Amino acid sequence: MADVSAARTKAVFEFKSATLPLIAVILKTSNLDVLTEALDAQLADSPDFFEQEPVVIDLSQLPEQDEDGEATPDLDFAALRSLLARHQTQPIAVRGGNASQNAAARAAGLSLAAMPSAPAPRPPAPPAEAPAATQAPQIVREVPVPANGTLLIDKPLRSGQQVYARGGDVVVTAVVSFGAEVIADGNVHVYAPLRGKAIAGARGNTEARIFSTCMEAQLVAIAGIYRTNEVPLPDAVLGKSAQVRLDGKKLVIDAIP
Repeated sequence: MADVSAARTKAVFEFKSATLPLIAVILKTSNLDVLTEALDAQLADSPDFFEQEPVVIDLSQLPEQDEDGEATPDLDFAALRSLLARHQTQPIAVRGGNASQNAAARAAGLSLAAMPSAPAPRPPAPPAEAPAATQAPQIVREVPVPANGTLLIDKPLRSGQQVYARGGDVVVTAVVSFGAEVIADGNVHVYAPLRGKAIAGARGNTEARIFSTCMEAQLVAIAGIYRTNEVPLPDAVLGKSAQVRLDGKKLVIDAIP
């Protein structure tokens, strides 16, 4: 009888590991009023950008103290879930938290996820007189693609949004705004104005390239070697079709006829 039951159970369901596209919201403050204002402003032009997609809440960059040296308040995870759900997302898990945060998150119905952050080269530190960084959350769309595969993005990327094509190329057919990031382990193609950051070969592929039909990038990088708009683009490529490639340890930007 036990053998019959086991066979019947095996026939009606099966457990398998699955690789799913996820959005990570990297929090930089636990102040929900600040988060609400920042999210409302950042997503005002694209309220349906996420279309009920699953979200991982990343706590790894939450400061332990505020600017006055006081301990930051605990996160209200139930309220945070409601806030993110209002922006058409489905919070399912947290990562990067401490034991107390993890316990509070689980009490609010969230799972714990041990997922690596998207690798991205950092631009040079801003000058001392630059204004302080905002506490807006960073929104990262992490999408694994098959080897030699391609991820297609056909919606505009707004400031603070980040797309990472893990394991392949990415093609964007809409504008990449200033402050947005497109990252790929392979090539980056932007068939629209590229005004934000484009990072190709994120895991060290020196053969990767960046292409755009309107090159106005804030930052371009290949395999960790980058160039920012502090060095203005030549007139031959600024606002025109261009590609970025590596020549040894030097980035080369060529116009595309």
